[in-house]
Amino acid sequence: MSFCFNFDVPTQSVNSDQASGPESQICKKVNAAPTNKDNTKPAEPVKEAKEHHLPSDPQFLLVDAVPETVTIGSLPPLHFLNETVFEKTASEREDDENILSRTSEQRSDLISGVYEGGLKVWECTYDLLELMERDGETFGGKAVLDLGCGAGLLGILALKRGASHIHFQDYNSTVIEQLTVPTVILNCQEDDDIDSEDDKEGRGNGKLQEEESCGKTLKEKEALRDGSTPPKRRAIDLSQHPLLSKCRFFSGDWSTFLDLVLKESSPPKYDIIFTSETIYNAAYYPTLHETLHKLLAPDGLVYLATKSHYFGVGGGLHLFETFVEQRGTFSVDHLWEGEEGLQRHVVVLRFKKNNAI
Repeated sequence: MSFCFNFDVPTQSVNSDQASGPESQICKKVNAAPTNKDNTKPAEPVKEAKEHHLPSDPQFLLVDAVPETVTIGSLPPLHFLNETVFEKTASEREDDENILSRTSEQRSDLISGVYEGGLKVWECTYDLLELMERDGETFGGKAVLDLGCGAGLLGILALKRGASHIHFQDYNSTVIEQLTVPTVILNCQEDDDIDSEDDKEGRGNGKLQEEESCGKTLKEKEALRDGSTPPKRRAIDLSQHPLLSKCRFFSGDWSTFLDLVLKESSPPKYDIIFTSETIYNAAYYPTLHETLHKLLAPDGLVYLATKSHYFGVGGGLHLFETFVEQRGTFSVDHLWEGEEGLQRHVVVLRFKKNNAI
């Protein structure tokens, strides 16, 4: 199944022949890792987990945002922030962790224990989205965790397709606040736009409708800069949006994230856990395995998308499968194999009999 990108930036275009673009990025990501003997160990203490709540004015996060759209088969369009524009405006963004400046200075997409690559959408995410399209998963009434979410496209798909609860987790708080939350808001806003335009005019009005939509967007941005509420949004309180009310956002190391959610009066159990490009470092396997073990529902599924091997960091599917087999908790079934470039895989983990908590 092929996929295509539709950019709202006039100078950029991506077609199916360029779909391998994220692959070159992932190579840069793993090769950028430290080369000393301890490169599998975090360079700094792990980050304490915390929950992030929506700001009082969620719409403000989208001022000057330039979206990209990924369309895969029958899946609903998924929108996320243009990476090039995001990087160029990094100095204007709040970043208590200083990861935006550090990654720029070091020209690295991975700083172990500091920044774990969440500001980019990596190729295996698209593989998993394609699998969901092929299998027709609807997520109706299911609790979903997007673990190591980055932009959160996998969780957003579940949100748009009827999941009851969607939790997003990433190592870095900057990723959650500056990328994940705005991306989720962007997709909720887009759904409102479609509903509003459909109710008034119906679909298919072509260029005129597009021009009117663009004009309204500019007016909204100008109003936000002036401190007033955009005319179209006055009746819409995004903080009370029915889709956003299903979402929670967390940052921090997996071990501290696990501790945080297990302290709740009713700790979550997820029917589906998505995790993409998260097994590149074998040092993280024990914590990842424990998180999956404690949070997966008895009949739940873990969908893992990954490369066969991550050069420069040392992890990969074979090592992870060996680790899982030694623990004896989960079975691993291969769902999809990609042969182009670095070999890619989508696998599913489920509890072996009598191993669920």
